[in-house]
Amino acid sequence: MSPTEVPWSLLSDHKRGILITLKRDGRPQVSNVGHIFDADRKLIRISVTASRAKTRNLRRDPRASYYVTSADMNAYLGVDADAELSPVASDPNDATVDELVEIYRLIAGEHPHWDDFRATMVADQRLVLKLWIKHAYGFAQ
Repeated sequence: MSPTEVPWSLLSDHKRGILITLKRDGRPQVSNVGHIFDADRKLIRISVTASRAKTRNLRRDPRASYYVTSADMNAYLGVDADAELSPVASDPNDATVDELVEIYRLIAGEHPHWDDFRATMVADQRLVLKLWIKHAYGFAQ
C-alpha cells in the first residue's frame, strides 16, 4: 500500500473504534464505541445516549475524529468528520429506533428480543450519531 492510499477496509472489517469529541475547554474526550461504515457515502454510524459527554460535546461542536486499528496495531485509520445527531428515540417504533435496530444488526446480528431492545432504546434515550467523513489518513502494511 502506498503512503497516499487510505486503508478504508479497517472501518468495514472492524466494528469497534475510538470516537474523539471536543470538551468545552478544547481538550479531547475519548470514547470506545461500536460502529458501522457505509463506504459509498463515507459515513460512520454509531448508537449513542443523549446524556453522555460525547453527545453533549457534539451538540456544542459537531467536529469529531474517529480512530480504528487492526488487532495487531500494524494498521490504523483516522478520520476527521462532521457530526449529525438524529432525534432521541421517543417511541419503540419511531425512525430513530428503526435505525438503531439496523445498526445493532450490522454490528452484532439478530437480537433475541427485539421488543425489549426497542423499549430499551427509548428508556436509554438513545440516538444515532452520523459521522460524515471529511478527511482520512492511515497506514497499512
